[in-house]
Amino acid sequence: MDNFVLKTNDLNLHYGTFHALKNINFNVHKNSITALIGPSGCGKSTLLRCFNRMNDLIDEIRISGDIFVNDQKIEEVDIIELRKKVGMVFQRPNPFPFSVYENMVYGLKIHDLGNKRKKREIVEGCLRAVGLWEELKDKLSVPALDLSEEIKQRLCIARLLTVEPEIILLDEPCSALDPIATMRVEELMMELKKEYTILIVTHNMQQAARVSDYTGFMLLGDLVEFGETPHIFTSPSDERTEGYITGRFG
Repeated sequence: MDNFVLKTNDLNLHYGTFHALKNINFNVHKNSITALIGPSGCGKSTLLRCFNRMNDLIDEIRISGDIFVNDQKIEEVDIIELRKKVGMVFQRPNPFPFSVYENMVYGLKIHDLGNKRKKREIVEGCLRAVGLWEELKDKLSVPALDLSEEIKQRLCIARLLTVEPEIILLDEPCSALDPIATMRVEELMMELKKEYTILIVTHNMQQAARVSDYTGFMLLGDLVEFGETPHIFTSPSDERTEGYITGRFG
């Protein structure tokens, strides 16, 4: 029995006439960090968004092949349940224009989870999980938009955790952060993988090398190579992977 929580079989995606993903066969291991790397426009974020059906919101999308979440075909999973199970954090922090506390209980209200006392316990637990409780416990009524970029991003991750997802999708979560803030978010990811499965898109190859267990290299809609991160970075099988990693293109 494998321990893959996300899988694709011969996944193809077209935006109109543009063939964005080409016969992708891809597996994500439970309680791991998997990184997708490759130049801009290669299909990384498109593949990421397949796993919580964010691409469904775009006109003229055609998808063929199979996507599985925990061995269940994705189209058989209720969309609200899917997005609870497979949460996403975007490139730029996107807290809602509410207080810190209202941001944190938003998902709990949507899914009708917990009474007021239970909600406060969940908020504290999830802020502790991302290392923000001591910093924010006296600022729960502060507008979330007033926080620093790093704190906003960690708050968005904490907001996801309130509804107990299994899988966290991160679309370049550190691209708007400085190096110190990036390091803190990377440390958080390493801690979170004990409880969650993480799939990250990153332009930062050093970041992929530092935090991920598995890495996939994408180019022009193809998943060129996928494997354990040390292998991909030190002895890639495909010369295109080596060319990208050594900076010959990209």
